[in-house]
Amino acid sequence: MINVALDGPSGAGKSTIARAAAKAFGFTYIDTGAMFRSLALKALSCGIDIKADPDAVEQMLSHTSLDISRSGDAQLMILDGSDVTGLIRTPEVSKAASDIAVIPFVRTWLLDAERTMAARYNCIMDGRDIGTSVLPNAQVKIFLTASAEARATRRLAELKEKGIDVSYDEVLAEMKYRDEQDSTREVSPLKKADDAIIADTTELNLQQSIDLVCDIIRKVIC
Repeated sequence: MINVALDGPSGAGKSTIARAAAKAFGFTYIDTGAMFRSLALKALSCGIDIKADPDAVEQMLSHTSLDISRSGDAQLMILDGSDVTGLIRTPEVSKAASDIAVIPFVRTWLLDAERTMAARYNCIMDGRDIGTSVLPNAQVKIFLTASAEARATRRLAELKEKGIDVSYDEVLAEMKYRDEQDSTREVSPLKKADDAIIADTTELNLQQSIDLVCDIIRKVIC
């Protein structure tokens, strides 16, 4: 199986670019960030203080089911039998996802599922520690990045399009919070793998970013 690990900070466009690249190569797209977001959504819905009460999160996972389904080219997140795909991209859930991702039990809970999928399919898997932790033997490793300001501008447009009322300052603050949280956590921090290729999209539009990532994959596997 061919595995592509696509890592990078929040708002770098990993999901959109990975999905497009997977379609171009006929690979399966696996969005690990959406998995963490789905668990964070449930924790928030249950009124759990994630940072103060990780034991409650562990108890929650004992009666949680999480699966992936497809609708055309879209990946759907199925949490406890319900499609939560449209509920997991708010700033509140984004922050909670960063908080829940530092809990070792949560990462262990998801790790087996991620590796099992990668062993079954040619895939592009995106996240923050795919190349360094989840799939250290992936044939292709890419670290996708852009400035915090560029990422905030893109995320704001995405949220506005979905009818979510939020300010640029709020989105930028959330980006910087997640960058700090993800880069400094003790468990599987956001880090470029030594053998990963950097793809900086600060000055690129979406199609140019997709083309850049596809070119990197093509050069390695073809």
